[in-house]
Amino acid sequence: MKIVIATHNKDKFKELNHGLKDLSVELVSLFDFPEISEIEENGKTLEDNALIKARAVYKKTGIASIADDTGLEVDALNGRPGVYTARYAGENCSYSDNVNKMLLEMKNVPRAQRTATFKTAMAFVSKNKELISEGAVEGMIAEEKKGVAGFGYDPIFYVSEQQKTFAEMTIEEKNIISHRSRAILNLKDDLCLYLKLLQENA
Repeated sequence: MKIVIATHNKDKFKELNHGLKDLSVELVSLFDFPEISEIEENGKTLEDNALIKARAVYKKTGIASIADDTGLEVDALNGRPGVYTARYAGENCSYSDNVNKMLLEMKNVPRAQRTATFKTAMAFVSKNKELISEGAVEGMIAEEKKGVAGFGYDPIFYVSEQQKTFAEMTIEEKNIISHRSRAILNLKDDLCLYLKLLQENA
């Protein structure tokens, strides 16, 4: 069986591919389908957006698809940026643009009030099956960037238990605790059961 990981983001694909590589399927990316352009994410929730992307890619390719959407919810910002996490600093913004805007907005927020949650919703869509999973991790918005690994908000998302930002962790360390890895793990339980049933009925 083949599954398309529905993203044009190379960093996200790397993490998803790493988390799903032990499935007994062939994983391909949207880089294998250059005719598929960016898919508009106009849902009101992370789950909506994950389903929009997975359904669109399945419709265009006829191949089972997995998509995710991730949101950073900052308590001091009343849960923002949420579904606008990737475009927090505007359309076509860079990772640095988003991080710099976050640091500026949080400039005068005391450490104790810098709590935040990273959430990922993940969707699997095939001809006759849709699966949804979620993952979350609690952390803090750091007062300055630390670390060079990862992507997105990783340099300022600090996890107290590890005493590191995501950007200070190896991909193996991050994948043990991250929101995306937890969503993958939750999805894999149902997906493995579905794949097993497919094989039994083949």
